Amino acid sequence: MMNPINSLGLLWIAFIFLTTIESAVAEVPPIVVGQFQQEIATSFTEEDGLPSNDVRAIHVGNAGAIWIETSNGWAAMRLGQRWSTADAPHAERLVGHVTPRMYADIGDADVHQVALTADGQVVAATNRGLLQQQDSGFEPLVVKDPRGQHWGSSDIRGVAIDPRGQLWFATLAGVACRTDFGWQFYTGREGLPYNDFTVIAPGPDGAVWFGTHLGAIRFDGKTWAYRQGRRWLPNDDVRDIAVDRSGNVWFATAGGVGLIERRKMTLAEKAEFYEDEIERSIRRTPFGYISEVSLTKPGDKSSKIIYHDSDNDGLWTAMYGAGECFAYGATGDAKAKDRAQRAFEALRFLQKVPEGCEHAPPKGYVARTIRSVDLPDPNIGRKERDIKSRDEGDALWKVYEPRWPKSADGKWYWKSDTSSDELDGHYFFYPLYYDLVAENENEKQRVREVVRDLTDHLIEHDYSLVDHDGTPTRWGYYGPKAMNHDPAWWSERGLKSLCLLSYLAVAEHVTGDPKYGQHSEKLIKDHAYDTNAMIYKIHRGIGSGNQSDDEMAFMAYYNLLKYTKDESLRERMLLSFFSAWANEQPERNPFFNFAYATFGNGAKYTDQWGTHSLTPWDGWLEDSMATLQGFPLDRLNWSCKNSHRLDLVRLPRQNSVVDITEDKWSKVGNLVDGKVLPVENRHFTHWNTNPWTLDYGGDGRQLASGTVYLLPYYMGLYHGFIEEIR
Repeated sequence: MMNPINSLGLLWIAFIFLTTIESAVAEVPPIVVGQFQQEIATSFTEEDGLPSNDVRAIHVGNAGAIWIETSNGWAAMRLGQRWSTADAPHAERLVGHVTPRMYADIGDADVHQVALTADGQVVAATNRGLLQQQDSGFEPLVVKDPRGQHWGSSDIRGVAIDPRGQLWFATLAGVACRTDFGWQFYTGREGLPYNDFTVIAPGPDGAVWFGTHLGAIRFDGKTWAYRQGRRWLPNDDVRDIAVDRSGNVWFATAGGVGLIERRKMTLAEKAEFYEDEIERSIRRTPFGYISEVSLTKPGDKSSKIIYHDSDNDGLWTAMYGAGECFAYGATGDAKAKDRAQRAFEALRFLQKVPEGCEHAPPKGYVARTIRSVDLPDPNIGRKERDIKSRDEGDALWKVYEPRWPKSADGKWYWKSDTSSDELDGHYFFYPLYYDLVAENENEKQRVREVVRDLTDHLIEHDYSLVDHDGTPTRWGYYGPKAMNHDPAWWSERGLKSLCLLSYLAVAEHVTGDPKYGQHSEKLIKDHAYDTNAMIYKIHRGIGSGNQSDDEMAFMAYYNLLKYTKDESLRERMLLSFFSAWANEQPERNPFFNFAYATFGNGAKYTDQWGTHSLTPWDGWLEDSMATLQGFPLDRLNWSCKNSHRLDLVRLPRQNSVVDITEDKWSKVGNLVDGKVLPVENRHFTHWNTNPWTLDYGGDGRQLASGTVYLLPYYMGLYHGFIEEIR
């Protein structure tokens, strides 16, 4: 008989036999981190003084100048000044340049690149293979891999000698390196991202860069890194690469000159960068709602910023505010306290703005967002769009008017039909603010008021969020009648049960009123909400399902485990949380990792088969740090393309759709290490984006906030997973 605990999809079976769970959290040695190398990309085009964007070659001068050859002549950048046109430099002025006369006797082979060994011999990458200079002329360099296959016999795209004297060459078969221990070979199985090479350029730090017709690649001896798209390069067609003495990498591309610098930075400095950008460009309305903004010119943050509301302004502002609560709890920084207070006022206003207006909902209701009445009326044409949504998509979509009522003072439109996503954000933020930021009775009382009013609203309406039309919002159902007896809600049963139990635990903690715990007990005893919550979502393995659900669930788990007074419930939910985390573990998500590790480290459970560890698996802390350090400073929505890569494993169809009945399935997959692509190769505005996606659209016109970094960074600091050396 199979041990059911070994199947995460069958974890709930174990609860029939569950005996004990040891949930004391063990101390985890933090990752001690100081400065790290932050990659920062810059592009130069004709607007910056290039003779042409068609750049053919690039060189580093002995004096530090950068020289480029374009289709319209040469140019140089000296000592960080602007580009200026120039005559072609003498070869002696260029670092490591090999003159054509040194390989004049190579014959009729097409030479792609040449390199000079320590003893002065020329090695050439040619269409006829890898050729090495001998006394008698150039001869083929025979290279065989362990399977006896020839690697250097045809169409070698690039060759280079690194600072250790190792010979590298690149071909469509992959990359090979001659070391002191023999030849090493790299293909997609070893992590090589792509193979349509153009050039090789070693750097002074030992890393080797490879140009391709679709991006650039860096290899530091352990990790392959792929840099593609406008986030990193002005154009993907990389013709030449030069690395200067500081390790900065310069690219000659079909669309201009690219530069990737590796600047020393701390996690705190990175956080400050994002915080400054939020203050400068992201906050909307005097309340400072946090979402994303649009730019009138792609990639130009100095161009006019277009602010717009989103359906989830409450959720995104709450997650930002939660990060500031952790920041204040960890550092005592007055700026973090001020930011958290502003987030509280913004969220509180979403509860207050509907009150007393012509279309007022029941007390305690929270709006999705607000917008000024000076802007165009968002109700115009809305009903027609809602009818179309109902008739062509979601049959349960609500059609009613107005979807955007006006506030009682006539200053604001407020958006109705609030979703469960919003409530998850509000409930995640309020107890953190109450515990870590609100310092006097008046501040705490204001938190109690909003939590009490919202939770009482749910209780008084059969655990539903009821709109101004007297019916629950589209996603505002939490009650047993819907969750346990309406087939339309079967897929939501686990998540909604988990969230409602979490809301009630928060309400009891913040208000001190035991009635909320009593409601939780009733839902468990009479309606099996604890059993519902054991599997919060039906997964078909990694990559399947809706990441918005995962984001909501992890916030709910965190609060339920932290605030419930029902120890038996807490034990069951910890095992449920472990099941959830195990499915998300390959996603390199520091927020998910820190949320689970807060409770799972050192935890164990015992059943009839023995005692089992709930400690997160090795690598979760390293994955989290790699993501935090890897986040690009550039939060623009540049497109990313990865589906062509060699180092990928595609997920099967059943793992590639939210609904198993869908006819279309997306391009999703993971690296050969079993985990999703690094954050440097993806773009997402929030943690609800599917990280298994390979290709991402975008045009550089949307600027996202840095909340996806700030929340897990501050959370990691607060819980002691990160120890930063200032």
